[in-house]
Amino acid sequence: MKVLGINGSHRPGKGTAALLKAALDAAAEAGASTELVELAQLDIQFCIGCNACLGRTSCTLSDDMNDLYEKMRDADAILLASPDYFGTVSARMKNFMDRTRPFHMVENVLKGKLGGGLATAGLNNCGAEGTLELIDHWLATHEMIAVHPRPKGPVLAPGAIATGFAGLDEEGRPQWRSVKADPIGFDLARQMGLDVVEMGTRLGY
Repeated sequence: MKVLGINGSHRPGKGTAALLKAALDAAAEAGASTELVELAQLDIQFCIGCNACLGRTSCTLSDDMNDLYEKMRDADAILLASPDYFGTVSARMKNFMDRTRPFHMVENVLKGKLGGGLATAGLNNCGAEGTLELIDHWLATHEMIAVHPRPKGPVLAPGAIATGFAGLDEEGRPQWRSVKADPIGFDLARQMGLDVVEMGTRLGY
């Protein structure tokens, strides 16, 4: 089983990448082959609205998205990770989503693949619901099967969201931490990786 992780953060290798890597590492431990792609390290142009993809499953633009199209075709599961920017995904992630239009206009090329969303935010294990919601909508548009991680025990968060808020000091001022120090978000990310492989195994991927 192949699991592809795509990081939409403008800062490669930082908190959002670490959250995504936690999911991919768990998937690898469960037997999957994994790959993490940093959109910030790729040359992906904006969709120009030429509408050529109304008649084919490829794009007229020539850039690094072409290699990413092939990685997505080969993957059994695709995980998208993004920091929360004003209640939604980063502009870099949205641009990637726009460029997947050729995989939808003639046929849903990604139909039946597994998928999931992860996010980082400032508030305490919340605040990124809009980000995860847009990722879920993207998955549904492509007729993918969305995986929502659920560790055993009490419900702790609405999804795999790692946050930087560390509470208030004695004077009521917010204290901050690295999102890497959020145990709940990373537990959910690892569960995401395990659940993707478990579901893939059940479905025969």
